[in-house]
Amino acid sequence: MHKQKILFLCTGNSCRSQMAEGWGRHLHPDRYEFFSAGIEKHGLNPLAVRVMAEAGVDISGQRSKLLSELETTDFDYVITVCDHANEQCPLFPGKAIRLHREFPDPPRLAQDAASEEEALNHYRAVRDLIRKYLAGLPAALAAHTP
Repeated sequence: MHKQKILFLCTGNSCRSQMAEGWGRHLHPDRYEFFSAGIEKHGLNPLAVRVMAEAGVDISGQRSKLLSELETTDFDYVITVCDHANEQCPLFPGKAIRLHREFPDPPRLAQDAASEEEALNHYRAVRDLIRKYLAGLPAALAAHTP
């Protein structure tokens, strides 16, 4: 069976797109092949790794990548997960269907946190929003497939 290739694109490929890639691999390992990349490369966010591990998903082996590093991959879907990436996303040659699903930026939400636990709670909230979206991904994709 051909696995459709799905790219999650964000500004820095450090947090939201990494979480989405991790959830995708965890929830739909036999159905899709997941990737993530950024318009820029900010490195894998350690708090994102931590809250995903709390949920039983290990993303510690993933790495921050630029979109240009995946140029040779023919994606079926490109899902932007932040407005900046959606606005800056280049045209994709071929058949890729572009979708957009904005998620809040955990580092921005946590920047004024009074404690590490408060900061982690922001990351957990976004992690759970992304999980909910990924759980319903097959239906969301079916609604956009010609």
